[in-house]
Amino acid sequence: MPLTTVETPADSDGVSLSHGLKQRHLSMIALGGVIGAGLFVGSGAGIAAAGPSIVIAYALSGLLVMLVMRMLGEMSAAYPSSGSFSSHAERAIGPWAGFTAGWAFWVLLCTAVGLEGIGAAQIVHGWLPGTPEWAWVALFMVVFCGTNLAAVKNFGEFEFWFAALKVGAITLFLVLGVLALAGVLPGTDSPGGSNLTELMPGGGEGLVIGLLASVFAYGGLETVTIAAAESQDPVRGVARAVRTAMWRIAVFYVGSMAVIVALVPWDSPQVVEDGPYVAALDRLGIPGAGQLMNVVVLVALLSAMNANIYGASRIGYSLVERGQGPKWLGRVSGGVPRVAVLASSVFGFLCVLLSYWRPDDVFAWLLNMIGAVILVVWIFIAVSQLRLRRLLERETPEKLTVRMWAFPWLTWVALAGMAAVFVLMAREPDTRVQLYSTGAMTLALAAVGYAWQRARERR
Repeated sequence: MPLTTVETPADSDGVSLSHGLKQRHLSMIALGGVIGAGLFVGSGAGIAAAGPSIVIAYALSGLLVMLVMRMLGEMSAAYPSSGSFSSHAERAIGPWAGFTAGWAFWVLLCTAVGLEGIGAAQIVHGWLPGTPEWAWVALFMVVFCGTNLAAVKNFGEFEFWFAALKVGAITLFLVLGVLALAGVLPGTDSPGGSNLTELMPGGGEGLVIGLLASVFAYGGLETVTIAAAESQDPVRGVARAVRTAMWRIAVFYVGSMAVIVALVPWDSPQVVEDGPYVAALDRLGIPGAGQLMNVVVLVALLSAMNANIYGASRIGYSLVERGQGPKWLGRVSGGVPRVAVLASSVFGFLCVLLSYWRPDDVFAWLLNMIGAVILVVWIFIAVSQLRLRRLLERETPEKLTVRMWAFPWLTWVALAGMAAVFVLMAREPDTRVQLYSTGAMTLALAAVGYAWQRARERR
């Protein structure tokens, strides 16, 4: 299959967008992007299933994510674009691939906005039980829709301070945890290795559950390559973000899991009921630990809402610029694709109604709908990189400012890892529904994209 020439070059699909993101914005978006709500909210169930081997699970999935980020960084540094992997897939595989990857990710981000709004509303409702959850979802949606309708620098400022708070909180947690384990934190006795006597209490099955939980906790790292297209120096921004991804994942994810399982017995009911970070802080005797972590989780959820509205609007805008969506969605004013922002916020506002009508099961229903989309996107990234790397080496080697390690072997290793995760999802009843729902949506989008591509070729 010949490589496709993208009708609107990736470099120019952001011409009418502003370049209001500064390097400090991009650096903090990259840094804070790895500290998502999934780390704080979803890791408890993984620890309960895998025990101390959750550290192995996060390390393995972290290695996979590092490879994906390296591949995406190579392509994004060579072809900066607000369409990111969607533009790369169109260039490398064909318009149908860009269509499928782009609109699947758009659905993922729009749905995630609603999920995060509901999660944030539940936290505030716990503080103010007399207030309805749907009203908080509506308030958060209005605030962040408004933020993204304004100049892109407003999005950058919000994310800068959100990320700073998340980074500060997780860094403080790690410092306190390490001091406690070393036996030098006043008023705390070090547990030593007493909580690590059994590495895999849940056996292989527990490790699998922990691995699946950890894979989806890494979602959101792709936003920095989308944001880079609106920065003052896209190539430098992407290169720096990708090159620091390894230590960020190792410290924030793997490091915090290691501290938690060393401090708290893995089978403590508090790990699931209150969350692993609250359980660890309680073990250290930190007063008000529960409320402190609730504030951090709330910040993480609001940050994710803000970033996902931004990412969805830019992916949607890029798709329209490449002729893969309704033209009205691509209208830009003041350097912002405001119609795309509004369209990307519609589902979040719909979740206001869903949380009013079905408050008990809406969260699980939404999660099942988008469960495995991120894996589909990663596969498109890997296949695109395999093809575009050859093109770059042959035609414009000077654009290879970021290079995938041990190409092509590690790209194939990453694809094998993704296939393995799909197999594991099919084995687990809790994730099987997510796999099938995502598969059906992806096939439907691919069919529409292929039909659209053939129709355009005939014209």
